[in-house]
Amino acid sequence: MRLSSMADYAVVIMSAAARHCGGARVAAGQLAEETGLPVPTVQKLVSKLTAAGLMRSSRGVGGGLKLARPPAAITLADIVEAVEGPIALTACLGENKSDCTLEGCCNVRGHWPVVNAALRGALAQVPLTQLAEDV
Repeated sequence: MRLSSMADYAVVIMSAAARHCGGARVAAGQLAEETGLPVPTVQKLVSKLTAAGLMRSSRGVGGGLKLARPPAAITLADIVEAVEGPIALTACLGENKSDCTLEGCCNVRGHWPVVNAALRGALAQVPLTQLAEDV
């Protein structure tokens, strides 16, 4: 499994925002500058992260972006799902189920929910505070 570029960038953006946590709001342009991402990409992802309840955005003087909850209460799973949707390793378990030619005879399909739960559980064990630390 590999994260999409957009999910990866969302993690980078949220990590940068977490480093500002407790301070003044930060502008999308500033996050773009700090992360090296193009402003339109940051704006697109901030929109998704805001819609998922991970960030808050306000306009005007003193406006900008802020985490919607403390970094310790946001996980890698939250961020990935904000961009990618529910974590599902196979198409047969995703929201947009496809017609699988093996569906009638597949003997592992019933095991995928356990695998998906294990993967989501692992991602949920990584808090944003850990991702925001310098390595």
